[in-house]
Amino acid sequence: MAFRYPTPFRLAACERMLAGGNRYDVGTRIGGHVVTKTFKRRRDADAFASTVEADKPRGVVVDPRRSRTSFASVADSWIAARTAKRPSSIARDSAIIEHHLRPLFGSRSIGTITRADIQSLVDSWSGKQAPSTISRQYSCLRAICTWAETADIIMRNPCRSIRLPQVRLVDRPTLTVEQLEQLAYALGPGHAPMMRLGVVLGLRWAETAGLSVDRIAFGGGTVTVDRQLARTGSLEVPKSAAGTRTLACPAWLLDELARLLARRGLTVVNGDSLRFVTAGGEPLDYTNWRRRIWSPACAEAKLPRLRFHDLRSLAATALVVAGVDVKTAQTRLGHSSPHVTLALYARATAAADRKAAEAVGEVFRPLDRRAMDLP
Repeated sequence: MAFRYPTPFRLAACERMLAGGNRYDVGTRIGGHVVTKTFKRRRDADAFASTVEADKPRGVVVDPRRSRTSFASVADSWIAARTAKRPSSIARDSAIIEHHLRPLFGSRSIGTITRADIQSLVDSWSGKQAPSTISRQYSCLRAICTWAETADIIMRNPCRSIRLPQVRLVDRPTLTVEQLEQLAYALGPGHAPMMRLGVVLGLRWAETAGLSVDRIAFGGGTVTVDRQLARTGSLEVPKSAAGTRTLACPAWLLDELARLLARRGLTVVNGDSLRFVTAGGEPLDYTNWRRRIWSPACAEAKLPRLRFHDLRSLAATALVVAGVDVKTAQTRLGHSSPHVTLALYARATAAADRKAAEAVGEVFRPLDRRAMDLP
């Protein structure tokens, strides 16, 4: 039977007599409409009524009808609202939603997704995917739920106290100067400067590939990083403010870059021309460059497992070993947090470890017992 609320409206649990047993309706006005929630037990209805009555003055009442929105619809709205994000980030998150979230949660009302559901999903990924991949997929799911909570679609984010697999530090290689010279020889004069920029300045591949003629100041001895080459072949700003930076560059590396420009016939007049391009003068494509240039060169130099991103680890380690302060190292590498600089990239070298052992050993060297007149 239909239930009619009394006038004036009053928040309370109202009983309905049904053949299958009593039901208790609790109604409240949200956005000018009466919203009803039904309970089987009177005490549950009274508890809900008390909670809503207390939440209304604080402005935290959520229309329960909105929580019935499907997860897929909320995810689509979240993607559409990310107008400030880079296309590559949107493409990555869209792929995560399509392949890892939509199959399980797509048709479900977002309000029915619980913390236990989230934990079960994360646990199902464990053992099948790398911890870093799981963390990235979970971050996407948490961002969707956080957006839904902020938009008053759900009252509470179910992504709470979720146990994630521990992300282990990647085992980065330690290379000698001789090994780097072998790699430079294998890369050739057209691509060796890219490796130099990665290992000396700590530039990412996209930052190196997006470097144009006017971003290197030979007179001032600096390299400016304020954009990078996207997978689509277009230039875009760095993903964080810390990624935009101007770096002092050694004179010998500037000379090597100048020789590269001379071979290509470029001058300051060609300011917007990219420094590193394909044989046909087109912007580099990372996948093709890695397969045709980088991997063969690494194999020739007997460094088959080396990644371009490993050069940043070498740069960070060199900065730490040289005694450069963490803030300067963080700035040069374009990290938003010094924790990333130290925890993810810097590696202690054997020489630095020996130096540390000798220094601590001198502090605690045993005294001459005879000089102290000890037995």
